[in-house]
Amino acid sequence: MELNYGPEYDEFRAEVRHFCETEGKKTQSGAMRMGEHRPSAEAVDWQGKLIEAGYTARTIPKEYGGFGGEPDIVKSLIIQEEFVATSTRAGIQNQGISMLVPTLLEVGTEEQKLKYIKPTINGEMIWAQGYSEPGSGSDLASLKTKAVVDGNNFVINGQKIWTSSAQFADMCFILVRTEPEAPKHHGISYLLMPMDSEGLDVKPLVTMTGEAFFNEMFLTDVTIPITNIVGQRGEGWRVANTTLKYERGMLGNPGMSATGIRGVADLMRDETISGVRAIDMPIYRDRLLKLQGRSLANKYHGLRLLSNEINKEGFGVEALIVKLSATYLAHEIYSLAVDVMGEFGTLYDGSIYQRRKDWMRQYLGSFMGIIGGGTSQIQKNVISERGLGLPREPLVRLDQNGWDFLKKI
Repeated sequence: MELNYGPEYDEFRAEVRHFCETEGKKTQSGAMRMGEHRPSAEAVDWQGKLIEAGYTARTIPKEYGGFGGEPDIVKSLIIQEEFVATSTRAGIQNQGISMLVPTLLEVGTEEQKLKYIKPTINGEMIWAQGYSEPGSGSDLASLKTKAVVDGNNFVINGQKIWTSSAQFADMCFILVRTEPEAPKHHGISYLLMPMDSEGLDVKPLVTMTGEAFFNEMFLTDVTIPITNIVGQRGEGWRVANTTLKYERGMLGNPGMSATGIRGVADLMRDETISGVRAIDMPIYRDRLLKLQGRSLANKYHGLRLLSNEINKEGFGVEALIVKLSATYLAHEIYSLAVDVMGEFGTLYDGSIYQRRKDWMRQYLGSFMGIIGGGTSQIQKNVISERGLGLPREPLVRLDQNGWDFLKKI
């Protein structure tokens, strides 16, 4: 069996490897974590170099600020492999680049594409995601934040929660109810809201790591132009699901797990327990091998989905499992690292006894992936009901006499 890609791809791999070994060594390793802070000047400069070389925003048309390359599944794979192998910093990953930009490319107007895509992929315009509300998380379509038309503007009132990056974002793609009489999935609109709008109040929410990745937003008569709508009025649920599709892809990025696997393997080669390297201990080595196998499965599954997208083939249940699988995998990768380091693995945030990378911070942060973007429990329901066609669970309700009864909804 011949597994070589051929001379064209061998030359491309050598080109990518040369770039990583020369330009990549001049910048910090790893990708900027979403929700931490605005990209630094160095990160923005590095993003520009990656776009110019075609290693990020590769297939985004030049008129929107991208590289303008043709889709090529093998080249995409080679770029990911070489960046991981050389510990080269990937491009900026955030909600604007990974979620909004592909949404606008798919359903946005030409004016919106020209206005928003270039500054977003360059890391100059940062976006927040205004989806969840205190009473509308898993059942997002029940959201109550509303917008009414006043002349040429929408006037928005309501509250959002778990809004990543809102404390420093420039813009927010936000779901609001514009048709209160319509069924809940049909009365929603998808708007683009400047974060410096009058009447918008952002309050940080501190996580278990002591940092404020998330925020709650209070909107009081926030006014934005009616041209800031994506898609048609009252049809925002369709646009929102387009974004959710790309969010699951972002959270399920196989390159992130590959980087984590490489880091844990290096840790296990260096860390010793009673004089024995962790990688030589069967209990840890077996866990690592299982995680490597799952990482490879996610990687090649992602290539299958990319091939479907390039060939304009539809997605079935196979697209629904990406986020669920990848977020659990990340959690177990960081769990292995913490276990290997023993009590030192519990330290983070600059403890004087901390000897290595903040594995505990990564471990605690992995819960955000499991919960965010649709909890794993919700993802399992989506997979079973929408993907596999299984019947919905009956709900237990109380009738007027207080008796339980079963009812399918």
